[in-house]
Amino acid sequence: MISFGSDVRVFVATQPVDFRKGVHGLVGLIAEGLQGAPYSGDVFVFRSKRADRLKLLFFDGTGMILATKWLEGGKFSWPPIREGKMMLSATQLAMLPDGLSEWLKVAPRPTKKLITTA
Repeated sequence: MISFGSDVRVFVATQPVDFRKGVHGLVGLIAEGLQGAPYSGDVFVFRSKRADRLKLLFFDGTGMILATKWLEGGKFSWPPIREGKMMLSATQLAMLPDGLSEWLKVAPRPTKKLITTA
């Protein structure tokens, strides 16, 4: 299991990608197609056309890490295909690779931001 802190930013490419793409192809897709910053430490999630595979790509400060998961049976639950990307919470990211469909229903609780004046 790969875990991230609660402050990690996670982006899902909502369009399926060609799963023959490796690290360099996905970095290019992040930079050009998703207008993201591949070396920022953000996590980028990619889906396959058959919805039974996913790839995670992130920079850990020393190099790029590419993780792939195939489900032996069934499919991952994905939102409808549309242009662009969507953002996930760390909790949603933890649920997604396990094949849990509930990740689509989990939403972070709203928090009040304290405003301090000096």
